[in-house]
Amino acid sequence: MAYLLPHLSSGWEVDQAIVTEEDRVVVIRFGKDTDRTCMVQDEVLASIAEKVKNFAVIYLVDIEQVPDFNTMYELFDDCTTMFFFRNKHIMVDLGTGDNNKINWALTDKQEFIDIIEMVYRGARKGRGLVVSPKDAVRARAGVW
Repeated sequence: MAYLLPHLSSGWEVDQAIVTEEDRVVVIRFGKDTDRTCMVQDEVLASIAEKVKNFAVIYLVDIEQVPDFNTMYELFDDCTTMFFFRNKHIMVDLGTGDNNKINWALTDKQEFIDIIEMVYRGARKGRGLVVSPKDAVRARAGVW
């Protein structure tokens, strides 16, 4: 499903995507296109892209092809999703302790839409950190 979403193939393209988008959240999935976790995440992202197009734009970056950000954003996981708004990294508190990024595949489409919308609303208010109403640690463990 990675072919359905736009790929950024250089550090400059990643920077331009983050810097030039003024009205929507920039969602970037960093990872390897051939990784199973990324494939799952890409399928979810492709399926929600049309639904979130008014407040978010989604890009994919293969960290082997574009290693420029691996150290800066600590991209050591198989699949990492990050959020940016008006050239600012927006952190998301999902109860994991790592507020900088989501480093697993979110398979619930509505949950991902809710997170992106939460990031958008918080970022529009000038918040650099938004807190999820759901605790992702408990959600991943299946404890609700």
